[in-house]
Amino acid sequence: MSGTYNTTIRRVVISAWIGNSIEYYDFLLYGLASALVFGPLFFPGASPFTVTLSSFASFGVGFISRPLGALFFGNRGDTLGRKNTLLITLGGMGAVTFLIGCLPSYASIGALAPALLVILRFLQGFLVGGEWGGAMLMVVEYAVGKHRGRLSALSQTGGLTGQLLATGVFIFVTQLPEEELLSWGWRIPFLLSALLVLPGLYMRHRLDETPVFRAFKKQQAINHMQQREERPVVKVVREQWRSILLIMILRFAESVPFFLATVFAVSWATTQLGIASLTILYIVMFTCLLAYPMHMLFGIVSDRRGCRQVYIFGALFVAAMAFPFFWLLESRSLILMIVGYVLLINIGHNSLNAVQPSFSPDCFIRLYAIAVHQLALSWGRLWQGDSHRLSLKR
Repeated sequence: MSGTYNTTIRRVVISAWIGNSIEYYDFLLYGLASALVFGPLFFPGASPFTVTLSSFASFGVGFISRPLGALFFGNRGDTLGRKNTLLITLGGMGAVTFLIGCLPSYASIGALAPALLVILRFLQGFLVGGEWGGAMLMVVEYAVGKHRGRLSALSQTGGLTGQLLATGVFIFVTQLPEEELLSWGWRIPFLLSALLVLPGLYMRHRLDETPVFRAFKKQQAINHMQQREERPVVKVVREQWRSILLIMILRFAESVPFFLATVFAVSWATTQLGIASLTILYIVMFTCLLAYPMHMLFGIVSDRRGCRQVYIFGALFVAAMAFPFFWLLESRSLILMIVGYVLLINIGHNSLNAVQPSFSPDCFIRLYAIAVHQLALSWGRLWQGDSHRLSLKR
């Protein structure tokens, strides 16, 4: 029994890791493209500030659609199963990202180009809204005992792998001459998504539904509950709105520093501070590599001391780094910029991110966990996305 369980949980963790890697490669790729190339391609003819603002506004559309995706796929996860839902979100994300790489520019089809870009970004956010919460919940529902924290932390490194891949591919394509980069080079990272999604779909197809979901469906059959008097998401939002609000706040604290450092700061450093794009991208890659051991460290600590203490530490540390991070970036010193990123991301963000999968579901009852979990997480990210656009306007 133990050997079978270990094999199953290994598959679940690997599947969550690969799936999150691909989903966040696709989702974060758009952020880097917004900071570096989308402005002149899809929003030309205005001042540099307006071009940048328009590009980041389209990036923010993905955060608006995330709660809608969480509502839709969260409900499907509770009624049709986690596995089938996650296959849809992963396959759909790969297809949408591939289509972004096929889009003609504003110079080719005029205003239709940015309109199509915004629609595809909306779909990206809709699909990723159903991905993270579902994948992490599968891990938590399978993981039992004292290793729950470190297994959750390991699964969380998938998002960092996606950031690492996206940054690495953009470093490669930015070596091209500017004319070639804006002509066809920027498309390469998006077209690659069609290949990257295949191993994730294969791994997820081999998974079984979680014991929690199977037990729920069995009990539902016994109690003749198929009439579904009330939708799960409606029931849980009505009964557990306090828990939803709590998770929104927790997610906000974790998401802000990550996107602040990996998207907004990249644009700000290159356009306002005159820092070479390669320099800031290499720093982001370094912090992503360092995040692997840091996640495991915080996961182990959470197993011993509890998720709550680790999360409180991370939230306080992120708050303390709010202004020092930008002061260190403004120094334009390579060493000081690296220090700023390590402090904000590898200590502040990583401590929050590592324990979130095992911490968040504890705020809810197990029944209908996926719907409310994803909804709260996506609303938290919507707040965070809006805060970045306000920062840009200042």
